[in-house]
Amino acid sequence: MISIPHKAKQFLVLLAKLLIVGGAFYFIYDQLAHNDKLDWQKFITLFRKNQSVLGIAFILLLSILNRYFEILKWQNLAKVLHEISLGQATKEVLAALTAGIFTPNGVGEYAGKALFYSKSEAKKVVFLNLICNGIQMVLTVIFGVFGLLYFNAKYNVITTKTVAILFAVFFFFFIVLFSLKKIKIKGYSIEKLLHKINELPKSVHQKNILLGICRYLVFSHQYYFLFLAFDVELPYFTLIATIAVVYFLASSLPTFQFLDFAVKGSVAIYFFGILGVNEWIVVFISTLMWFLNVVLPVILGSYYVLNFKTKTAE
Repeated sequence: MISIPHKAKQFLVLLAKLLIVGGAFYFIYDQLAHNDKLDWQKFITLFRKNQSVLGIAFILLLSILNRYFEILKWQNLAKVLHEISLGQATKEVLAALTAGIFTPNGVGEYAGKALFYSKSEAKKVVFLNLICNGIQMVLTVIFGVFGLLYFNAKYNVITTKTVAILFAVFFFFFIVLFSLKKIKIKGYSIEKLLHKINELPKSVHQKNILLGICRYLVFSHQYYFLFLAFDVELPYFTLIATIAVVYFLASSLPTFQFLDFAVKGSVAIYFFGILGVNEWIVVFISTLMWFLNVVLPVILGSYYVLNFKTKTAE
């Protein structure tokens, strides 16, 4: 096995850090500077009209809470391996987010967190991160389905017959999936995964679900309050249901973190268009959500990436 000199290893680690941070900032700049649908003049005019220090502070607080609940989720799950402080959990979550911004569906986030642990713990870290993200996806699906049913009952986007067919296909898929749970692929199976999940203490799962719900309520209502700030006057349940549908459908599509606002924006334009909301407002709110909940944490995470020191194997 070829051994790499210490100086060369240090240089490669520094180069990797700079590539991750540089790539993250380039993708952020590219999306903000070259998006033709962003009418900055309209945004500035509306901002000056409705500007409120308390309003801006409240929206920023929701962004902080959104990431705070995610950090608490990770701290809760990481204690299965060993206790970590809130500061350490913050470092791991933000650095991993930065590492995953330009990878498909944020898979780089899994590797990013694993780097903070010894090689012997890497698989467990990936599994715990899967649980952390998995509960958020499950909640997005649950709220999204209810939102879709509510939205469809009011606006009849798809027929009742089509809804019944979709639910039938959905349940059939799960029946097939669980009937094949013993089938192994490269030594892994659904049954083995469920067994591993059940090995975690119930208290950890309960706290994970509670924090996941809190996080979902925070970012969905941040979306809601931004619509109010842009003078969109629609009934509360209609707006919340539509937001739930947008997150549900957008999260179902494979994408990159740095394109997250574009995907959510495209889905949002269709559904909010049915409600009569102006397209540029939908695009701007989707972009602001992305900026507040992805870009700002990535900027903070860049500091942790640049100061990262590799974990030695145990």
